Amino acid sequence: MARAMLEYTKTVLNKVSFDTSLFCKEVQKAISRLLPYEIEELKIFILTLVQQKPELNQCLIYLKE
Repeated sequence: MARAMLEYTKTVLNKVSFDTSLFCKEVQKAISRLLPYEIEELKIFILTLVQQKPELNQCLIYLKE
């Protein structure tokens, strides 16, 4: 079931990537809910998304924690 949460999170982040503040809020929620190894996988996903949409770059600060 944990894998399903990661996939759901990726879907949500894709859908809210049009709004930087909403994207950042969802990243924060995801980090609080996911397991450590899932967060590492999420970081890779977000870095790929940021390459496509550079305006989301400011949300990377939440991944440094």
